Amino acid sequence: MPGTNTHLLPSRKSAVTLCLLGALILSGGPRAEAQRVRGELHVEVRDSQGSALVATAELVSDANQFRRTFQVGADGRVTAQDLPFGIYRLSLNAENFAPWNKLVEIRSEVPVRVVATLGVAPVTTEVQVKDSATLVDPGSTGTIYSIGRQSIGEEISTQPGRELSGLVNEQPGWLVEANGILHPRGSEYDVQYVFDGLPLTQNRSPAFAPAFDADEVESMRVLTASFPAEYGRKLGGIVEVTTTKDVPRGLHGQLDAEGGSFSTVTGSAALSYSAGKNRFSARGDGFHSNRYLDPPVLANFTNRGNASGYSASYERDFSEKDRLRITVTHNTVRFLVPNELIQEQAGQRQDITNSETAGQIFFQHTISPDLFLSLAGSVRDASATLTSNPLATPVIVAQNRGYREGYVRGDIAGHHGHHDWKTGVDSIFSPAHEALQYAITDPTQFDPGAQQRLQFADRRWDIEPSAYAQDQWHRGNWNVSAGLRFDHYGFVVKESAVSPRVGVARYVSSLNLLIHASYDRVFQTPAMENLLLASSPQLNSIDSVVLRLPVQPARANYYEVGATKSFFGNLRLDANIFRRDFHNYSDDDTLLDTGVSFPIAFAKARIAGEEVRLAVPHWGRFSGYLSYANQSGTGQGPITGGLFLGDKATNGLTDTSKFAVSQDQRNTLRARVRYEATKRTWLAFGGEYGSGLPVQIDSSPIDLNFLLSQYGYAIINQVNFDKGRVRPNYSLDVAAGAEMYHKEQRTAAFEIQAENLTDHVNVINFASLFSGTAVAPPRSVSARLKLTF
Repeated sequence: MPGTNTHLLPSRKSAVTLCLLGALILSGGPRAEAQRVRGELHVEVRDSQGSALVATAELVSDANQFRRTFQVGADGRVTAQDLPFGIYRLSLNAENFAPWNKLVEIRSEVPVRVVATLGVAPVTTEVQVKDSATLVDPGSTGTIYSIGRQSIGEEISTQPGRELSGLVNEQPGWLVEANGILHPRGSEYDVQYVFDGLPLTQNRSPAFAPAFDADEVESMRVLTASFPAEYGRKLGGIVEVTTTKDVPRGLHGQLDAEGGSFSTVTGSAALSYSAGKNRFSARGDGFHSNRYLDPPVLANFTNRGNASGYSASYERDFSEKDRLRITVTHNTVRFLVPNELIQEQAGQRQDITNSETAGQIFFQHTISPDLFLSLAGSVRDASATLTSNPLATPVIVAQNRGYREGYVRGDIAGHHGHHDWKTGVDSIFSPAHEALQYAITDPTQFDPGAQQRLQFADRRWDIEPSAYAQDQWHRGNWNVSAGLRFDHYGFVVKESAVSPRVGVARYVSSLNLLIHASYDRVFQTPAMENLLLASSPQLNSIDSVVLRLPVQPARANYYEVGATKSFFGNLRLDANIFRRDFHNYSDDDTLLDTGVSFPIAFAKARIAGEEVRLAVPHWGRFSGYLSYANQSGTGQGPITGGLFLGDKATNGLTDTSKFAVSQDQRNTLRARVRYEATKRTWLAFGGEYGSGLPVQIDSSPIDLNFLLSQYGYAIINQVNFDKGRVRPNYSLDVAAGAEMYHKEQRTAAFEIQAENLTDHVNVINFASLFSGTAVAPPRSVSARLKLTF
């Protein structure tokens, strides 16, 4: 087969052997499980005679934005799954019995068991435990931002598929560039989603992959420091996504219908059934929109998008100690690439289709009250195609790429004395393929030596085994987390690394104050998208001057010092100072003017900043937050990896100058206030401000006439060419909702949201290396009707 690298086969076998041996040593078999970093609570309710009681339970953690009500069955038992680590208030109520309250700590994947004995109401009284006791987690060694079900359920995005990324973007230190690409603390694409324990290290932005359905997500946690050692490969930021697991007994369902500006229509339907030890759920969703990506001009040419998907899961408790879960998902999104003015006049049309099918199996076994084993594996098939019509300019391009990823993992977690520990191994096995063709239609836009036509094809295996061990030590008001991780990377280059992690925290109970500091050694693998293309000798003749260097994994040291404090039992303040030092700093570039991006690397970079967030989980009828981030990022040459043509290739190895990284927005401010007018109605106001990203234009001097012909005056007016930055952007938003009907499990709710009320022209990027030029949506309105039964 053309492009097959047969010389990689011996090393591939060695890596497979290494991973399988590690798994066998740990778990006695070649199965493994996904990352969880969550525990569960087993509750047993009895009366004073020891008989089982039917009761209503409520579990609340303000620090985790977690609030769940569930029913204790006739056997007096109930299990709450996938609980983020932290402190919870557990409340139990049964008819003719006194209320029961207690604080419960979840610190490990080892299930916590609580046996509650309820007394007769006239005789027994209990001290009420307040939610304020859960506002600050004294056991944390770093800042974790939690996003609860209420925030997720009330989020409506103007552009489909961006609900979850929009919520993540509201957290300090995060930025969204063109087309919904998240950037945490100055990192380029190094975002790792962990979806129900399955780590997804590829680019999950709307232009690269189908989006998650927000309606099936119960909670999210966002991390940018103090990473557990089990997390690796992509560590700019971690987004843990957890779907609803505690399915109520019987048959239940949900229907959502949404519509709004840009002819956007979205719909989803879900069913769940629970009986005995079996739980089943299924979901389907889809959308249509005339504004899927962020266009380069106000006119929003050729920006239609459509998507469809489904998922199904089955879960069974074989006993109190054993659980099996199987999940299958499939999603496809088809959309057009937005045109610039010149491309629209020429009649260009470019179509992209992204498709993804995945299956996951998960098994857990409680070995003893202090020892927990979990095993799982997954297979994921992803593909992306790009086609252009004959009128495309300045280049006609066609692409077909994809991969089939196998992932296995095995972990053992335990509790002993003051220690909560965990150790495990995992590996990725992923054959990747890439094929690209292009034909230049306007030679005046390229160097005279540029190759007019190209046909490229290659395929190769990516194998990445790893192992880790970590421990969380608690004693008094001190907490220490320590971990060690080993990674091997074997795609285009072969490298290994050992990464230590440590975090220390001190809780001052009299002040409700937590002070913490952390250090993370990071080994980040290059982005997979088009990496074979950038690494292939087939491209040595693409231009008269070509520089092609293997893209090495990035190595970095992350430092953070911060504090968390509560005020008046209702306010929570998080403040952090951080610094990140990179070697082989990751970035990206494009092949000619095709829009096909690939990873590159520079010698070093430093990102530093401060973050502050004041949150009010609930204070009477009010809730909300105010956050501010100050950040600066500086990269430095020379080039250490990637494909470069023409002048970039000539100067790349000698240019050691410093430059502002593309995510270098110095000041970012966000705020939201929610008011619960009545028990069933609410109103919210929000806003955000950004001081603007850097502008990087290759040509000098700048040809304003040419830029005007491409983008128009309204876009050019939002760029400060003297300062080399996009002018500040801002948006004011308003939302409201009402529960129109509620009886037992049946509800009907309506929500409406308006964004960018002032209709300000917000330019996200201008002429950046890959993101190009992108404009945020103008004033827009969206509404949703949600039915449950």
